[in-house]
Amino acid sequence: MLEDVLIAPSILSANFLELGSELERISSADLVHFDVMDGSFVPNLSFGIPILKQVKKATELPLDVHLMIEHPDSLLDDFIDAGADYVCFHQEAAPHAHRLISHIHERGCKAAMALNPGTAPCVLESVVGDLDMILVMTVDPGFGGQAFIPSSIEKVREVRALCDRHGVAPLIEVDGGIGTANAAAICEAGANVLVAGSSVFRGDYADNIQSIREQARQGISRQA
Repeated sequence: MLEDVLIAPSILSANFLELGSELERISSADLVHFDVMDGSFVPNLSFGIPILKQVKKATELPLDVHLMIEHPDSLLDDFIDAGADYVCFHQEAAPHAHRLISHIHERGCKAAMALNPGTAPCVLESVVGDLDMILVMTVDPGFGGQAFIPSSIEKVREVRALCDRHGVAPLIEVDGGIGTANAAAICEAGANVLVAGSSVFRGDYADNIQSIREQARQGISRQA
């Protein structure tokens, strides 16, 4: 089990007129979370491959690419070629999940699978041993700035228990409404990667990252 927490600021909340500067201001984080929305799987559009290529040039942090799209298999190679280090697709959009995971690994990237709030952790049973990371959505995907769904804490605990039963320890990431108020409880439940958007991209970004990290470490210290 990871003994520390990873902080992954979501640049969906960044100022895109100053993206290079924004990336410098989050350099104390561990990952850059890159949300891709297609207007079909989720009711919004974000950014894609050309922006990812520019982000790759502007930061040394690993890129955590979250594909909130239909037919993720059709664009996997494009996002990997553009610089993705982690590729996360949604279980709900991937009837052939094992094939996608295998292909991501063949391309030398880390494979992650996301679960919407309404998706039960049991869908992970057949692939959990192949995943490098599991993303538990703690809001309904598609828009930044939403309020955290409180029942997600129990879902994180269920995902951690499922991993323990299988004898595996993928990273457990959470995304949606994360900040200092809930970081400890989320990490105590079993999470060790926190995606944070609006709670990072305001005021002093480095201070915000450190404050979330400190709260999260308190929760990790209390994990059973």
